[in-house]
Amino acid sequence: MALIEIRNLSKAFGKVRAVDGINLDINSGEFITLLGPSGSGKTTVLRLIAGFDEPDSGTISLNGEDITRLPPFDRDVNTVFQDYALFPHMTIQDNVEYGLRTRKVPKEVRAKQALEAISAVKLEHAADRLPHQLSGGQRQRIALARALVLRPRVLLLDEPLGALDRQLREEMQLELKKIQRDAGITFIFVTHDQEEAMRMSDRIVVFNEGRVEQVGTPQDVYNKSATKFVAGFLGAANILSGKEAKKMFNITGTMSIRPERMRLEAANYTVSKDENSVSVTVKERAFVGANTVYIVETEYGLRLNISKTNTELLGQDISFATGDRALAIWHNSHVVEIPA
Repeated sequence: MALIEIRNLSKAFGKVRAVDGINLDINSGEFITLLGPSGSGKTTVLRLIAGFDEPDSGTISLNGEDITRLPPFDRDVNTVFQDYALFPHMTIQDNVEYGLRTRKVPKEVRAKQALEAISAVKLEHAADRLPHQLSGGQRQRIALARALVLRPRVLLLDEPLGALDRQLREEMQLELKKIQRDAGITFIFVTHDQEEAMRMSDRIVVFNEGRVEQVGTPQDVYNKSATKFVAGFLGAANILSGKEAKKMFNITGTMSIRPERMRLEAANYTVSKDENSVSVTVKERAFVGANTVYIVETEYGLRLNISKTNTELLGQDISFATGDRALAIWHNSHVVEIPA
C-alpha cells in the first residue's frame, strides 16, 4: 500500500478547474516532484494534501487513514514555503524549537531535538543568531530544520528554492536530496523548473491544466515522454508529425528526438549504415557554455534544434557558422514515438 493515495481529486476556483480528477500514489521514503507550468494544478494538490484547502470531490489517504477533511494540525505532514516564514525576533534555536513548544515538549528535550535538527542542516554554529544574520540559503535550511524537527511522515515543499540565485539553488538541490535520504522522510516537492525536478526526484509527476500528464522516473519522462506536452515541457525537443515525420524519419505518427541525440557533420561526411541524415543549413547558433545550440533548416524546410557538447579543449571540436551547409545525423533508436 502506498503511503499517500489520492483518488479522483478535484478542486475548482470559480469556473477554473485547478485540479481535475487526478489519481496518484506516493510511496514511503521517496522524493517525488510535482512539476508543471504556473496554473497547472501542482500547488493546489500540495495545499489539498496539507489541508489548507478542501477538495470539491475525491479523497486523500495517509497510511491508510482518510485525511481528506482533517484540519492541517491533525495531519502528519509539514510544509516548507518559499519565503521561509521564520520569526524575525527569535534566534535560530528558538525558531526550530517553536513547533515542539506548541506540542508541550519539555524544555530540555526540545532543546536537544532542535539542536540535532540544526546540526542535520550543518548550521549548529549559527544557533544563537537571528534570521536576518543568515544568508538566503542558510535561512532556507533553518526552515527545513524547523519542519524536520517535528518528524512528520511527509514533508511538503512549495517551491522552496525559488528565491535563491542559481549557484546557491543548485547547491541546495543536492543538500535537500541528501537530507531527505538521511531522514528517510517522504518529500513532496513543487516546482516549475524542469532541471531542478530531474536533478532531485525519484519520480516526477507532470501536471498540465489540472491533470496529470505522466508519472515516472526522470529518465522515463525525459526519454519516453507520454504526450507532446511532456516532450516539449521537459527540455527542448524536435517534435514532428504527419508529413514532416514521414519525410524525416519515414515513420507516420508523432515522433520526437532530443537535440542532444542529433549531431552535425560536414556536408561531405560519409554516413554509416546504422545512421540517418538530412542536408541542412545552419540558421542560428548560440554558445551556452558547455554546449553550442544550433537552429538548422532541412532541405524539406523543417527547422530543427541540435545541441552539441563543446570539446575544444580536447581538440575534437567542429564548429559551424550561420549559413554553413552540413549534415544532421541521428540513429533511429533515438527517435521516440509519442502515443498521445
